[in-house]
Amino acid sequence: MTAPYIDTSALAKWYLNEPQSENFENFIARQTSAAIGRLTVVEFRCLLARRRRAGEITKSIEAKVYDTFADDIRAGVFAVHPLHDDHALAAVRLITRLNNHPLRTLDALHLAIALELEAQTLATADRIMASAGKDLGFDVAAFF
Repeated sequence: MTAPYIDTSALAKWYLNEPQSENFENFIARQTSAAIGRLTVVEFRCLLARRRRAGEITKSIEAKVYDTFADDIRAGVFAVHPLHDDHALAAVRLITRLNNHPLRTLDALHLAIALELEAQTLATADRIMASAGKDLGFDVAAFF
């Protein structure tokens, strides 16, 4: 069994109290491993900063959450996979191939990484990515 690929929208539910957080916690508890991309690390850092700027979390919570996330990576909770130029090229092809889905740049990159990893399951809280993932043959664990 390959590790599920966790996108940033789903990952946020592990660290922040959001709708569907409990369902994501149950999902992740059943996994023996989980994969994320380096892209996820950058995007999660951006998500926390954006929420702080919006007044949704404090600077202290932002720092604590990111430190916990970084500790989890160091502990091996998530296998972090590099971001390569080939992923950008694959993302371009996916945007063309899945032209009925309004994929955003980062969604296409996440899907390209998940495909390269041969993940069977894609965990997401993004409806567009979930729909595109299903069309690509992933078992989608949706948290929306």
